[in-house]
Amino acid sequence: MDKPPRRDGISEKRARTDDRNVRPGYRDNTRDEARNNGSPQRVQIAADITGQNQIVQSFVKWGRFRISDFELLSCPMPQFSYRARNAQGELVEGVLDCADRAIAIHQIEQQRCIPIRIEAVGARPEHADKKESAATPPAPTQTLKIPHSQLLIFTEQLAHLLQAGMTLDEGLSILEKRLKQPRVQQMTRTLHQALVDGRSFSQALREMPRIFPPLFVNLVAAGEASGALPEILLRLVKHLTQAKDLRDRVQQALIYPAFLAVAGAALITIFITYMVPQLTGFMAQIGGALPLPTRILMQIHHAITTYWWLAILIVIGASVGFRAFVRTEEGRLTWDRFRLSIPAYGRVIRHRYYAQFSRTLGTLIQNGIPLLRSLDLVSEIAGNRYLELKIIEARRAVIDGVTLSTALGSQHIFPDLFTDMMAVGEQTGRFGETMQTIADVYERELDRNVAIISQLIPPVIIVVIATVVGLVVYSILSAVFEATHSLQFRPH
Repeated sequence: MDKPPRRDGISEKRARTDDRNVRPGYRDNTRDEARNNGSPQRVQIAADITGQNQIVQSFVKWGRFRISDFELLSCPMPQFSYRARNAQGELVEGVLDCADRAIAIHQIEQQRCIPIRIEAVGARPEHADKKESAATPPAPTQTLKIPHSQLLIFTEQLAHLLQAGMTLDEGLSILEKRLKQPRVQQMTRTLHQALVDGRSFSQALREMPRIFPPLFVNLVAAGEASGALPEILLRLVKHLTQAKDLRDRVQQALIYPAFLAVAGAALITIFITYMVPQLTGFMAQIGGALPLPTRILMQIHHAITTYWWLAILIVIGASVGFRAFVRTEEGRLTWDRFRLSIPAYGRVIRHRYYAQFSRTLGTLIQNGIPLLRSLDLVSEIAGNRYLELKIIEARRAVIDGVTLSTALGSQHIFPDLFTDMMAVGEQTGRFGETMQTIADVYERELDRNVAIISQLIPPVIIVVIATVVGLVVYSILSAVFEATHSLQFRPH
């Protein structure tokens, strides 16, 4: 009797497994068949294969479950639309995929751009309601003016908000609510609307000439170009604070001299208007000769009482003529050069410009602005036409291949210490850090000069007032002594 052909147990099991996958509900009888065949090896192999299949099926089922879990938990990255200004002052718009708004601001700043507005995609703009509710057009800002203290507060708070990570759009919106002074609110609202319309911050500031001087506007433009607007605003805060401190020091130093000046003016007015006419009549009665100081005082009295209207016209004409002269190119250049040569005042102006020039140039260079572009910006912040032309000439020399320290040294507007330190910075490759060090040096010099001048003003004014009052009193008393002398020697 022929035996049935022997079949491989593994092949048979694979066939059964494939068949089971095709036909649901299939019952695996491998173990039963192996038991009936009575082969222990076949039973062990079949059991191992069956266990492996169950493990694989369980793993596949578990893997499908976990993958679906991840699909349910995953969500798209938030998107933020932004508007910013690049180093060239151009308006840049786009969309960023970021986890949150702070990362979006950081990415924009890494591109050396100043963020103006950042909003989540799909969110309603914050200013839509304001635009719809704004029924009255903004008032003209060409003649708008605010106190110096309010400008200082506005600049300082805006700098702090930008340093905290807010955009210009948000910072101005917050300041519009926080600052309660009506003119400041109008100014902030106008600046905010200019940003919404697509203009740069410096362009918006330029439209308010009575609030923001050219130095303020040009420094903000430099901050926009360098991407360091918060630092520039803090520098402006320091500059405005120094100017306010100087003004306060001078005002405090002038309190006592001003009181003496008022008292001296009142005394001189009484002498000229009351005592001099009586003295003149008395001398005419006795027929005595008036001394020279008294005659000069009487002529001054006659001129004041007779030609006072002419004096007013001369003062008005001189003021108008001076303004017209300064508006011309040659007149502005002459006046600015004369200001630098005034003994004490000129020294303060020069040291302030040295500190301002070096601080701004160092900030621009450290933020990646090319040297020629930086010189264009710092030439506009001089506030002095003479210095501005000198910087322009130095820039031309730099274009021809001369180092900046050599070009400035040939213009004779900066001291040797300034140009020598600048040359060291050029040679060591640490130009930006060296300019910051130079700024620190001349800021200390500026503070020292301001302190000395503020202490010298009161005694100088006291001496001048005492001299004038003393001359008037001497002229009157000399006439009295002359009249008394003539009465003593008159024949009876």
